[in-house]
Amino acid sequence: MTTALRIEKGDDGVVLATMDLPGHSMNVLNEALAQPLAGLADLLEQDASVTGLILASGKRDFLAGADVDRLRALTNAQEAFDASMQLKGFIRRLERCGKPVVAVINGMCLGGGLEIAMGCHWRIVIDDGKAKLGLPEVKLGLLPGGGGTQRLPRLVGMQQALQWMGEGSEVRAPQALASGLVNELAASRDEALAKARAWIAVNKKPVQPWDAPKFRYPGGDSRSPATAQLFSIAPSMASAKSYGNYPALTHIMSSVFEGGLTDIDRALEIESRYFAACVTSQASKNMIGTLWYQLNAIKKGASRPAGVPVNKVKKLGILGAGMMGSGIAYVSAKAGMQVLLLDSTQEAAEKGKRYAQELLDKAVKKGRSTAEQREALLALIQPTTDYQDLAGCDLVIEAVFEDRAIKADVTRKAEAVIGSGAVFASNTSTLPITGLAQASVRPAQFLGLHFFSPVDKMPLVEIIVGKETSPETLARGFDYVQQIAKTPIVVNDSRGFYTSRVFATYVMEGIALLKEGVHPRSIEAAGLQAGMPMPPLALQDEVSLSLGVHVADQTRKDLAAEGKPYHEHPGEAVLRQLCELGRVGKKVGKGFYDWADGDKQLWPGLAQLHPVAAQQPAQRELIDRLMFAQANEAARCLQEGVLRSVADANIGSIFGWGFAPFQGGALQFINAYGLPAFVARARALAAAHGERFAPAQILVEMAERGERFAEQ
Repeated sequence: MTTALRIEKGDDGVVLATMDLPGHSMNVLNEALAQPLAGLADLLEQDASVTGLILASGKRDFLAGADVDRLRALTNAQEAFDASMQLKGFIRRLERCGKPVVAVINGMCLGGGLEIAMGCHWRIVIDDGKAKLGLPEVKLGLLPGGGGTQRLPRLVGMQQALQWMGEGSEVRAPQALASGLVNELAASRDEALAKARAWIAVNKKPVQPWDAPKFRYPGGDSRSPATAQLFSIAPSMASAKSYGNYPALTHIMSSVFEGGLTDIDRALEIESRYFAACVTSQASKNMIGTLWYQLNAIKKGASRPAGVPVNKVKKLGILGAGMMGSGIAYVSAKAGMQVLLLDSTQEAAEKGKRYAQELLDKAVKKGRSTAEQREALLALIQPTTDYQDLAGCDLVIEAVFEDRAIKADVTRKAEAVIGSGAVFASNTSTLPITGLAQASVRPAQFLGLHFFSPVDKMPLVEIIVGKETSPETLARGFDYVQQIAKTPIVVNDSRGFYTSRVFATYVMEGIALLKEGVHPRSIEAAGLQAGMPMPPLALQDEVSLSLGVHVADQTRKDLAAEGKPYHEHPGEAVLRQLCELGRVGKKVGKGFYDWADGDKQLWPGLAQLHPVAAQQPAQRELIDRLMFAQANEAARCLQEGVLRSVADANIGSIFGWGFAPFQGGALQFINAYGLPAFVARARALAAAHGERFAPAQILVEMAERGERFAEQ
């Protein structure tokens, strides 16, 4: 039919259709593949000699899902509805063709790929440890539009289906089999094809479960008392978590519930209407632009210097075995590197290694790893106090206390041992890299690698380029970050860089609101309603108030040395006030909150320190202040050249400190708001609350020219 779909018909009349999209590393459901796939229905319906169909892949993955370009182009609800129904029409023809259709699944089978597979009568997964099945559309603000919200609940039950779709989960082969999502596992492609042919031979005219007269949902349908409780509490739980910012969550639940009240064909139409509502929403446009196009551009090396050969780290040195150093050691050993974890005492270095031991013990207990894999990984981490052990390291990362003198000392000691070609990196969150590099005898091979805590969970690493950092050093830092399966953003050197600088505006604005007499519960609610993962006061407690004071003092000292003025944020006085009372944050059990036994409560004493004003601002005003403070500062970072790209700004804001993902990142928030409207609102906030809200000049100029930030 086409090079995208190879057709082979055996003597038994069984057709093997192998998807192998030319020019792509994986199969995606674009026009080049969708058209020949649709032709399979014609083949089954019209060719009497065909006795069955096996759908397989010629690539390492089965089918990664829909072509996002096609999804993003859907701006009209009717057009989106029609596109969704067109895919479903093809799948329904496969289901009702009267001949057996088997999917042989390998690697990733996601989104539209799984929806097509669920439309096959039998599903066999090659269980080689690489198979992942799922409907991840919610991560782009969408719902499965090819029948996923209807077939998945009919296979695995409503509760399990809602959980997987609501979280965008990827399901491994054994779990897929146990749940009823797939029917068989096979050890290899040959075994899977043999099983497929054997099944076809004895199932001449299969009927999908939902087309059978006596079909019943596993666990009950929407009318069942067993699911009544689920649908009575699930919407409120979703709303409590998302604050209505993610319409796809509600639409998924509505589609499943309403679809469970009717037959499959009517249910598929219901799904298409909710799909159209999702795909045309601003939230989806924001998330697709940033979390698909911009994220993929970064992963493909858009921020990496061109022409520099890719380099892999074989031996890594880490200076400092505290929380950050031990986390870096774990993720690096997990990537297969030999790791030297150095601290001032052997006891401290051993404690750093135990962090990896604890994580691996949990993984073994939960069945995500084996004891042998745990021991092999731990063997890669060598605790030490001897700088001579750093000999042969390709990269050394210092993760010691945020103090210039301490960092300079360990830099000199390490550089006295490591080879002339090795790269040295500082894991600092605020101290300018160019200044730290002054302690180095080879500043061209010095850069910043700013990790986020906890390192094993946080996906981002901010790479900071100092004044003398060479392109080759940047490339090697970029390669290392990708080697440990993190997402790199690249920024130029500056005080606080990008992430720490903009993150601080969020928590400090929340503290400023407290000082003004805004009720602390209103402040915290505004942060969550804005879409932030944590409210500002609780987040400052997590980070620690004393760290905020330390950073402010260091900044004040540095600016004085440079002959520059220091502009104190109105929230800074509150930080100092609580620190003087010993309320320095969660680490001591008291800050803005009282922390005990894993729980927290706002400290009643806040009312005495900062009495609640009789007149409270509207919640919208609080949300705007928290969001505009961040977005405006991000724009200043781009204006000043701290940021190198819009993609780095948006991805850094979401992955670095959790800027509301449904907004698509700090600069996309400005795009969606509209630049002229954003400038006007920023000016109004500045007039009411201070010059920190005055719109960045780049925004004023872009608004005047009718421009927007790049969206892909």
